[in-house]
Amino acid sequence: MKSRALAALFLSAFIAAGTLSAADTPENKGMKLNPLFSDNMVLQRDMPAPVWGTSEAGDKVTVTFSGQTKEAVAGKDGKWIIKLDPLKASAEAQIMTVSSSKTAKSPNLQIKNILVGDVWICSGQSNMAFTVSGSKDSQKEISGADYPNIRSFKVTGKTSQEPTGELTGKWDLCSPKTVSGFSAVGYFFGRELYRKLNIPIGLINSSWGGTVAEAWTTWKTLESTPELSTITEKFNEQMKVFPETKKKYEESLANWTKLYAGKKDGDELADGKKVPRKPAPPLGPDGQNAPARLYNGMINPLIPFAIKGAIWYQGESNATRAPQYRTLLPSMIKDWRTNWGQGDFPFLIVQLANFKQVSQAPLESQWAELREAQYLTSKNIPASGMAVIIDIGDAKDIHPKNKQDVGLRLSLIARQSVYGEKDLVASGPVYDSMKVEDGKIRVKFNSVGGGLEAKGGELKTFAIAGEDKKFAWAKAEISGDSVLVWSDEVKNPSIVRYAWADNPEGCNLYNKEGLPAVPFRSDAPAQKK
Repeated sequence: MKSRALAALFLSAFIAAGTLSAADTPENKGMKLNPLFSDNMVLQRDMPAPVWGTSEAGDKVTVTFSGQTKEAVAGKDGKWIIKLDPLKASAEAQIMTVSSSKTAKSPNLQIKNILVGDVWICSGQSNMAFTVSGSKDSQKEISGADYPNIRSFKVTGKTSQEPTGELTGKWDLCSPKTVSGFSAVGYFFGRELYRKLNIPIGLINSSWGGTVAEAWTTWKTLESTPELSTITEKFNEQMKVFPETKKKYEESLANWTKLYAGKKDGDELADGKKVPRKPAPPLGPDGQNAPARLYNGMINPLIPFAIKGAIWYQGESNATRAPQYRTLLPSMIKDWRTNWGQGDFPFLIVQLANFKQVSQAPLESQWAELREAQYLTSKNIPASGMAVIIDIGDAKDIHPKNKQDVGLRLSLIARQSVYGEKDLVASGPVYDSMKVEDGKIRVKFNSVGGGLEAKGGELKTFAIAGEDKKFAWAKAEISGDSVLVWSDEVKNPSIVRYAWADNPEGCNLYNKEGLPAVPFRSDAPAQKK
């Protein structure tokens, strides 16, 4: 009882002084800040930095930070926003004070331990949500994660049928006590940048496992884009019958539960049969895979927070519709950029890793098509790039544990294309062109760096075909910045492919900098820009 009385007395003293930590007053009924503006945050350097929140209509709000004072008046809806002038990078902990003209109801707020550096959005599905605790050498990584100038804000998963400004989350300093819950890709990317740039790095992790790209895209864009409008049309039709679909699901689930109580999918029954898969709930109006629901609930609340760029690891859940992804991903990127109002901020993509059973013969591949859509997006959309990880996947696990190389390769792209290290080799070999020479195909590559290299022996996973498109595995050898490809089974080759499979295990074309070649097919379709 005595400790409670002392705590109450201490809090009263702070209120009387007119200053409270923003982190201590998330439910202040007068003035509120977006939770991004809270203790331990990182503000973006070298550009105007919006700060916003809500208060009573007509309230004059004053924001003071780093020698600047800015004022705004809350509108009829209570919303207010100011813009700080561009700030220089600083690892010095600073305080932001936000005051109200109605201090009796709204004590001044203080946001403490603010740094200024570069802020990156980290978004996508489960491989972005995948935490440091599950990564390769996790205990070693966790014990060495003493980087207080790297901070992470984890956006709490939320769907919304309409764009919302509501947000839940908090900033954490990177330490052995906190890093286990950080996005592994985000952390290893941020750590590489911090080591090279020596400025504070903020990581905003807005990701959700098992989600499709259309959930992260606005309804307006989906509906108004001819190649994507079928997504919203199909969803609208599904919602018309959702009550009936939900009822059937509940009946099916009840029956499954009755028959297989205490068991789980795949368990063996007395007759030797397996327990069938548990019925999956149907997509509902608030489902995480409903069109636009994650954009509304997990991206819109972040806008217009000043950012350096975004990294994106997603695509597994769209692989069955890979041709559509050639339009969907560029549309989503344009969507975010338009609504953020920061122009073409950098957008870096992680290409899907190798996964699933290895094919014994060259086959068509949905995952290869999805990778191609990712590459075409990075090639055709301004200020975008792609990290290739075709060599670090796991045939049996869609979540490869080697997230260190994912972060490293993303950071190379960022250093070259965002931070101006123009001479840095940031990509493995990229297909340029092909020509037929005496029954062989000569494939020319760009981004060869110090030269082409076959890791571990002769080149593998090249395939060629003639006009009949009957592909055969091919022999291949390096010739300067080209590769000669041929097969005794194909006398008149006209098409060549490399690493074109769900899991092209053994693909081993690299440059001497150790970066893998981008999978390709010479008969790739053009992408609409």
